Amino acid sequence: MKTTHELRESIFRHLDGIAIVPIAAILKEKGITDYLNKFSKVTIKELSDEFKINDGYLNVVLRALASQGFLDYEVDNVKNEITISINDTTAIAFSQFHHYEEVAKTLFLTDAFTANVINSHSISILSPLFEKYKKTLQLQPDLNTTSGQIQFQINKHIEGILVAPLIVNLGMTGMFHKYFMETSFSADEFHKEPEAFAIMLDFFTDLGWFTEKKGKYQFTEVGLFFAKRASAYGVTVSYLPMLKNIETLLFGNPNKLRGIAVNETEIHVNREMNVWGSGGAHTTYFKVIDEIIIELFNKPIAEQPKGILDMGCGNGAFLQHIFNVIERQTLRGKILEEYPLFLVGVDYNQVALKVTRANLIKADIWAKVIWGDIGNPDLLAQELEENYAIDLKELLNVRTFLDHNRIWSAPENFHEIISQSTGAFAHRGKLLSNNEVEANLFEHLGKWAKYVHKFGLLLIELHTVNPKIVAKNIGNSPATAYDVTHGLSDQYIVEIEGFLKVAKMVGLESDPRFFQKFPDTDYATVSIHLLKG
Repeated sequence: MKTTHELRESIFRHLDGIAIVPIAAILKEKGITDYLNKFSKVTIKELSDEFKINDGYLNVVLRALASQGFLDYEVDNVKNEITISINDTTAIAFSQFHHYEEVAKTLFLTDAFTANVINSHSISILSPLFEKYKKTLQLQPDLNTTSGQIQFQINKHIEGILVAPLIVNLGMTGMFHKYFMETSFSADEFHKEPEAFAIMLDFFTDLGWFTEKKGKYQFTEVGLFFAKRASAYGVTVSYLPMLKNIETLLFGNPNKLRGIAVNETEIHVNREMNVWGSGGAHTTYFKVIDEIIIELFNKPIAEQPKGILDMGCGNGAFLQHIFNVIERQTLRGKILEEYPLFLVGVDYNQVALKVTRANLIKADIWAKVIWGDIGNPDLLAQELEENYAIDLKELLNVRTFLDHNRIWSAPENFHEIISQSTGAFAHRGKLLSNNEVEANLFEHLGKWAKYVHKFGLLLIELHTVNPKIVAKNIGNSPATAYDVTHGLSDQYIVEIEGFLKVAKMVGLESDPRFFQKFPDTDYATVSIHLLKG
C-alpha cells in the first residue's frame, strides 16, 4: 500500500490537474505553445497582442504552467513587465499536452464534469475516458527520466480531473457515510441508476479505492483515505464551470461569466459546492485559533469583546466553532446568561447566508445573519449601530479566507508601493500590476483598521507562492490550483510577506504569539493572524 505521504501527494497532483488540463489544452489548440517554443522568450504584452488575448488571464494561466515547471516566469514590478521563457522541460511537456485533449474537450463540450448529479447520462460520457485511463495505468513511466517524470505528472493531472468531480459529488450526497465506509454494498443500495453507478465504482476499483466481489464493493484503505478527504477537492471542483469556459475567459468577453443565471445562481462557480468544500477544508485550521479565543474570553468581562462578527460566514462553521469554544472552555461561557454573546454572521452571497442560518438554527445558536460587503465596513458599522445598538469596534472581527475575495476597486494612488510579489492578478480579464494590487490591499485594510484596533482582526488567509518554489515541490502544495481558480475569478491572493507588509503600513501587526502558517515551509499557502494596532 502507498504511504500516507504518497496519497496526500496524489490529492495535490489531482488539484493541479483540475486547473492544468483545460489550460494546457486550450493553449495548445490555439497555437500558443508552438509560439512559445519557437520564440523561447516573450513578454505577456507581446503574446497578448499577437493572439488577441485578455492579458490578465493569460498571465494567470502561463504562471500556472510555470508553477508546474513547464515554463519560467519572471516579473519586474518596477518596469511592470512580465517575461515568459522556455526551459529544459518545456519542449518535452508541450509535446505531451495532446494527452489532455480528449478530457478537456469533454469538459468544454458537455456537462459531464459540471453536472450536480451523477447519472447515466454523465457516466455514459465519462465511461470512454475511464477505459482509456485504465490502459494508462498499465503503463509505468520511467521516473528516472525527465520525460517519464513529466508523463507521470500529466497522468496524475488527468486522473485528478476524472476523479475529483465524482468524489465531491459522492461526498455531498452521502456515500461517505459511516455505513458505506465500513461495510460492503452493491451499486443498487446507493444509487437509483445502479448500472451507471457500477461503471464508476469499477473505475475506482481499478484505481485501488475499492475491492469488488460478486457485485459487492468495499472501500480499501486507499479509498477510505480519499473518501475522508473529499472536501479537500470541493473548492477547486466548484470552479469547473469557469474552467469549462476558459476560451471565453482568454479570448472573449469575461464579463459573461461573472453574471447571475436566470435561477439566481452564479455562472462561474458552483457556490453550494464551494461552501461545502470550504467548510470541510477550513476545519483543519479552526483548532489553531482556539488559543486566541480562550485568552480573550478568559479576561475580566470589562476587557472582553461584546461579541463576534464573522465576515464572510460561508456555512457558519467558523462561527459555530468559536461559540462552542467560548461556551465550553472560557469564563465567559459560564456567565452567558448575564453577559450574552452577540454573534453576527455576515456574507455577500445569499446562498451562504441561507446555509449559515440553517446550520446555526440546527446547532441551537442564536445569531444575526445579515448581508454585508467586506469592502464597506462603514456601512456595516452603521447598520449594526442603527438596528442593534452595537458598536462594531466592540466586537472581535473574524474571517476565514475572505480578504483576497474583496470586490476590486482601483486604488486612489499607489502609495509609493513597489511590490515584491510574483503573483498574477486580473480584473475582468485586464492585467493588474502587483503594485496596484498591494495599493488596493492597503486601502482595503485601512478601511478596517479603526474598527479592529481594540480587540483585533482574527483571520485565516490564503496566499500565493513563487512559481519557482511551487515547481520544486510538486505534490506538496495546492498552490497551482488556488492560483488558477482565484486568479481567473478576480481574487487577490498575495504572498504572506506582502500581506504582512501592507497590514503594517496601515498600523496593524500580527501578534507573533499566534501567527502560524501552513505548512510551516517556504511554500505555505495559508496563514493565521491576530492583527492589532
